[in-house]
Amino acid sequence: MPAGAYGHVFRDVSLGNGRELFERAAAALFEWRMHEEAGLAVVYAGGKPAPGVVVVLRAGWGPLSLRIPCRVVYTVEEADRRGFAYGTLPGHPESGEEAFTVVMTATGDVRGRIRAFSRPASLLARAGGPFSRLVQQYATDRYVNALRHQARPERTFE
Repeated sequence: MPAGAYGHVFRDVSLGNGRELFERAAAALFEWRMHEEAGLAVVYAGGKPAPGVVVVLRAGWGPLSLRIPCRVVYTVEEADRRGFAYGTLPGHPESGEEAFTVVMTATGDVRGRIRAFSRPASLLARAGGPFSRLVQQYATDRYVNALRHQARPERTFE
């Protein structure tokens, strides 16, 4: 991750154990459900994340919503590691990149990992100063909670 004026985020959390949980968590990433459950509206060209795909996320409601455009820069689709990263596009309040991966270790532990680096790109983000970093931490917490929820086994009622 680049040094200098960039802020860094790294989160590595256990989601649970086993192949089924890994597959559910990976699906939540690649179907944008983690972002949606974290409170973002997701507008994109369709399909799963792939290099070059542009996604526009929206935070907030109506005329007060914040437009957050990004482009997927890479994907990872390995047997025990899946995810993608996107970089910000003009109009995003920050300049940087964010990566989301789900990893299953040799012991079967399923880990959710989020890495990001960013710096303010808009007047709003620059004016926010330290508050902007708190917003990013809050968003990361929401991603983690959404991924944990999405990875839980589905409940059936009889």
